[in-house]
Amino acid sequence: MKHIDVLILMGSKSDLPTMQKTEAELTAYGVPYLTLIRSAHRMPEATITAVKEAEEAGCKVFVCAAGMAAHLAGVVASKTICPVIGVPIASGTLAGQDALHATVMMPPGIPVATVAINGAKNAALLAIQILATQDETLREKLQQYRIQQAKPVD
Repeated sequence: MKHIDVLILMGSKSDLPTMQKTEAELTAYGVPYLTLIRSAHRMPEATITAVKEAEEAGCKVFVCAAGMAAHLAGVVASKTICPVIGVPIASGTLAGQDALHATVMMPPGIPVATVAINGAKNAALLAIQILATQDETLREKLQQYRIQQAKPVD
């Protein structure tokens, strides 16, 4: 695996349209990332292997998207001390409410930062903020982004 700063994991291919927003933001900021489909339930060994290989490739932040039971972020968080950001995906009968609760209600000792349902863009920005604590170039780009956001909309 080549060097990456962020590993994006999603529970299924159906999560990709949402997670393309994460990919777009990371690309815009020049952050090296890799996207993989790994299910905590259907592919637990492959999920754990992906976490280990990503850490060996320099990964500093994990972004995990899953719907319904949404255990992917929790499984990843249990296998790394790197920050894990959970993106609950709107799916199923509860339209993502179950995924939100499963992601945000981690037991003490295994934290997962959680963004809004389908909050893929904010997940990327949070990952970039985490990386910016050690990267002045990213910090400057984020500051410029905030300045642009503050400009009035015509």
